[in-house]
Amino acid sequence: MHQNKKEIQSFLWFAGYYRQHIEDFASITKPHYKLCDKYTVFEMTVDRVKAFESLRQGLTTASLLLMPDFKLPFKLYIDALGDGLGAALHQVQIINDKPVEGPICFISRQIKPA
Repeated sequence: MHQNKKEIQSFLWFAGYYRQHIEDFASITKPHYKLCDKYTVFEMTVDRVKAFESLRQGLTTASLLLMPDFKLPFKLYIDALGDGLGAALHQVQIINDKPVEGPICFISRQIKPA
């Protein structure tokens, strides 16, 4: 578990490299990004520990992304929550003689309050 803000920032940098493989990345990491604010006191709350565990789970079970086939149609799934936006680009491809719908990429972003 992280002991200070620098460790949190380092972990978020590492996890960010895999953000396209993790659905709802922005929502999952929101508690940790708030913790990196210089005006926030470092405290690992229950919510932050749960978010860390969720992100760690996402990193170890990240979706296998398909390579896009530009000859086939795409499906775009979008979602907007109070604190973030998310989208998943999918495509149905033939794998082992069966049609399989799989993700090509995930995108998410936090929404800052006005």
